[in-house]
Amino acid sequence: MKLLVGYRGTNVGQDLLDLSVKHAKAFGYEVQLVTSLPGGEKTSSKIINEAENNLKEASQFLTNKSIKNTTHLLIRGRTAGEDIVSFARETDCDEILIGVKSRSKVGKILFGSTAQYVILQAKCPVISVK
Repeated sequence: MKLLVGYRGTNVGQDLLDLSVKHAKAFGYEVQLVTSLPGGEKTSSKIINEAENNLKEASQFLTNKSIKNTTHLLIRGRTAGEDIVSFARETDCDEILIGVKSRSKVGKILFGSTAQYVILQAKCPVISVK
């Protein structure tokens, strides 16, 4: 069984990792740590290196807790929400954990919401962490 964790290493990152440990132990999940970047001019090598380092640190945290995990840095020209939903389908994930940023209503209209997209489009249960 697979648990996808949409991980950026910021804001609620540690809360996501802590909850993923609980779910992995309770349900026997293998954790798929996923970070999505848009690619092209919006994604510098510095941003890619940062994302890779964040994934390595998160993977080490899970490994230290005896949780089997793999990391995936997706740079496929999609939004983060599209990438997460597609990857969950492609790998038959059983559950998704995703962080939610607090934004104003206007902010959500202007910038969209990755978590909202994932919650509405995913074919498996989605748990959001604030």
